[in-house]
Amino acid sequence: MSGPRSTAPGPAGTPTRVLWLAKGLGRGGAEQLLLNCARHADRSRYHVEVAYVLPWKDALAPALAEAGVTVHCLGGAPGTPGRADPRWPLRLRALLAARRYGLVHTHMPVPAAAARMLAPTLAGTAPRLVHTEHNVWERYRAATRWANALTYRRNDAVIAVSHAVARSIPPGRRRPGDWVTVVHHGPDLAGAPGGPAARAAARAELGLPAEAFVVGTVGNLTPKKDQATLLAAHAALLRRRPDARLVLVGAGPLDAQLRARAAELGVADAVVFTGSRADVPELLPALDVFTLSSRQEGLPVALMEAMTAGLPAVVTRVGGMPEVLDDGEQGFLVPPGDPAALAEAFERLAREPGLRTRLAAAARERAGRFDVAGAQRAVEAVYARVLRH
Repeated sequence: MSGPRSTAPGPAGTPTRVLWLAKGLGRGGAEQLLLNCARHADRSRYHVEVAYVLPWKDALAPALAEAGVTVHCLGGAPGTPGRADPRWPLRLRALLAARRYGLVHTHMPVPAAAARMLAPTLAGTAPRLVHTEHNVWERYRAATRWANALTYRRNDAVIAVSHAVARSIPPGRRRPGDWVTVVHHGPDLAGAPGGPAARAAARAELGLPAEAFVVGTVGNLTPKKDQATLLAAHAALLRRRPDARLVLVGAGPLDAQLRARAAELGVADAVVFTGSRADVPELLPALDVFTLSSRQEGLPVALMEAMTAGLPAVVTRVGGMPEVLDDGEQGFLVPPGDPAALAEAFERLAREPGLRTRLAAAARERAGRFDVAGAQRAVEAVYARVLRH
């Protein structure tokens, strides 16, 4: 099934050439992890390059290049709107053959399945294959699950971003004796602003009243994130707290639908849609409370960023979120799809500033465990183990 494999980094002192393969380089959490890890990669051991499929999702490509990472767009000219060029698997194979990577680390299941099918066809030595699972298997579409089922056993190692994600991987999809390593990643917020001046500047940037009670979220506007439930919760909160404001940072296919829903609920004047933003760390100080109304998650970078910024959080009890936030300690966990539970938690935090202060301090303390450099070292330990075999 597979050809000869690369088993060593190469000549003494020569870094192993590694390709990180992703679907896109937009401002999603998984993509942000690539940038965070690139900044902390051990360049003496690994020479990292990045390839992606969707040319219009390229927001993070300049930052990766600035971090010294060569970026390859497989789906056409960077920035080209519309569908990716269907010949991208051929470009991937050509890239693998030309660059002779010792290891390919895949992110997202479709490009991962392509890499697993293509790697054994290379002449000479085929790269080792490491895959990171960012989401629970249940959220994958049937076609994706089918592609995974056909190719998953070709992985040499699997990394999961949370224990919940690891548990969702069907044991039968792995080869006997295979192992899954859970790596809790973290944000890279060194030098992020804080304090009263940062709060005032962020509120001015977003057009928020200085004394408003502000709840905010960061995420793509998609069904998975379920901002519709969040809008319903905000409508309920406004009946008790007319000064409340909701900030939605992100873009996505449900943008127009969510704006229309806000108007239907009569809350449009109390909701700020920011679109996609590159300055999220600068905007977080505007918030009193961070929230995620997601129905599915792996382990969201946005939550870890908010906790690092010292924000109490109200999030749904899904995926890996209960692994980093204890209910009643750094914030509150609520059931998914329950606007009343969200609104109740928001209202309690609005009326109890002392509670917000206590939860915020606990969130910042817990965030000390989110070590992006340590996470990258854990990933590289997986690389070393794979390359030794």
